[in-house]
Amino acid sequence: MNHEVTFYTRADCPLCDAAEAAVRAAIVLHHLPLTITLVDIDDDPALRRKFTDDVPVIYVDGQEAFRHRVSADDFAAWIRKQEPQRALADEKCVPCTGGASALKGEELAALSASLGGGWRVVEEHHLEKEFTFPDFAKALAFTNRVGAIAETEGHHPDIYLAWGKVRVTIWTHKVDGLTRADFVLAAKIDVAGAGSVAVAGFRS
Repeated sequence: MNHEVTFYTRADCPLCDAAEAAVRAAIVLHHLPLTITLVDIDDDPALRRKFTDDVPVIYVDGQEAFRHRVSADDFAAWIRKQEPQRALADEKCVPCTGGASALKGEELAALSASLGGGWRVVEEHHLEKEFTFPDFAKALAFTNRVGAIAETEGHHPDIYLAWGKVRVTIWTHKVDGLTRADFVLAAKIDVAGAGSVAVAGFRS
């Protein structure tokens, strides 16, 4: 799976050059499939306001991964950690069949570890995560994006929208608990949703 890496950087920035060199070294040393895009924040007033002098900032697949310093090994480890979540996101939400039961114990813990991304399993009953944004409009845009994903998958979370904040809660009503489909939906929200709000300040 190819990963899209975006560097928010500027000219004459030794930290930026070192971080870019580390990521390019990771491609060679760890055989990572990456596409790198360099964005000079001084070419865009909005980005200059957003990042000020706080560069480099490295996004991977629309999600902030590193600021300032990174080594080739640390970058590769971060990428590898995301792979189980990406695999989940590639699955389709499958409706429950007769006799299905909620996930518990080791199976639930294993799926939770694969999901990552700041999602919490609450009382072995539901998944929950809060996303923050710099304003209401961007939080609303993210809410609409989550709604579109839910409609496509036929699996609908509870969504709480406030100024600069969205909280997503997921569980399967049919079993009154968690199924694999809940983790698939959560992964899709992270992977597909992150790219739609990356410049807006998505973070977990």
